[in-house]
Amino acid sequence: MTDLSIPLACSVRVYSYGACGTCRKALSWLAEHGISAEVLDITRTPPSRDDLREALRQLGTRSRLFNTSGQRYRALGAARVAALDDGAALDALAADGMLIKRPFLITSEGRICTGFRPQEWQALLSPEAAV
Repeated sequence: MTDLSIPLACSVRVYSYGACGTCRKALSWLAEHGISAEVLDITRTPPSRDDLREALRQLGTRSRLFNTSGQRYRALGAARVAALDDGAALDALAADGMLIKRPFLITSEGRICTGFRPQEWQALLSPEAAV
């Protein structure tokens, strides 16, 4: 059980996909914690190349950016994705939101997280994380 005694930040931007169960869980979690979210359809409005570049910088690995269980990723092939340089990988992600690990969260302070792990989101959204 997650300790909910920590007050959380009030606003985030979330790139989500309506048919994704994990995205729906993440959006419910945000609502349960009183966190307002600008929700964007990742297929229609993927994160910008600049946001993806910043995500790569913060997360330290491209594996946290790619939706490795998705059909589009499998169609490209892991070996082909691994052979891309960072610039080409960011171009591919920016061009096709279905390649991006979701949900893709950006806090009002510019901190980024991919996927939904409640404890990680709580830590990211706590007031101490904004400092």
